[in-house]
Amino acid sequence: MNRADVIPSIVLSAHALARIAAQDAKNEAPSAQWRVLSILERDGGIRLGALAAAARTTQPGMTRLIGDLERAGLVSRSSDPADSRATVVDITPAGRTAVQEWRAEFRATLAPRFADLGDDDWATLSRAAEILMGHSAQSPLSKTGDTE
Repeated sequence: MNRADVIPSIVLSAHALARIAAQDAKNEAPSAQWRVLSILERDGGIRLGALAAAARTTQPGMTRLIGDLERAGLVSRSSDPADSRATVVDITPAGRTAVQEWRAEFRATLAPRFADLGDDDWATLSRAAEILMGHSAQSPLSKTGDTE
């Protein structure tokens, strides 16, 4: 594979693995839910607009999703102390538990697909994961700088 095709191949493979894991685990929750909970787990309280941008969705779509997640007890909303007109979203303990269980479910579901890998392949994947994490880390989200 030539260098220009490596990153797109990784991205497409990652999407395929996520889809396969969700189907095999019979996890019917929308992937946007897990993306949002993961962002909140990593970054803490975030304004709704910044969260929508980070999750690559519209603000009205994010508002609906956050409403669903709040009703499920996975997130909480509060007024931004710096600007009471803005809403800050945070993950709840139940949300943290849910995202941790989701990751464990995906690990268990995908494990058989990688059972035949040797130590060298695992070392390669581990290094690739480190590289990808380093290059996919976004700058910290603005917790107060975005408008509603």
